[in-house]
Amino acid sequence: MKLATMFQDVIPSLFRAPITERYPFERRATPERLRSLLTWDRELCTGCGMCATDCPSQAIEMVVFDKKAKSIVFGLHVDRCTFCGQCTFSCKQGSLTLEHGNWELASLDRGDLMIHLGEARDVQDVLA
Repeated sequence: MKLATMFQDVIPSLFRAPITERYPFERRATPERLRSLLTWDRELCTGCGMCATDCPSQAIEMVVFDKKAKSIVFGLHVDRCTFCGQCTFSCKQGSLTLEHGNWELASLDRGDLMIHLGEARDVQDVLA
């Protein structure tokens, strides 16, 4: 009885086209409401740190050297981020946005999943 049930599933699938998509070779357009990589606008940022404080997954680190000179380093742990958008809601200046096109974030090296944004001199000071 079980063998007959199995053949009822197997035989029709021999004559159908596969349902799987050829993902890396054929890509679909990303939806407009898709939340992916966080972007930071240094010019709009005041260095208040509300984004880092309100992040539920503690994915944001902010180091402020000088608020007046806009000497700020913004760090994002991509592997911790849940793309909830709380940081964009908390940022009253509008310096944070979630992109919708950059969603392929997988990496074999964990170091690639930590992003530091800011002036190169300031980033080197944070990394040292």
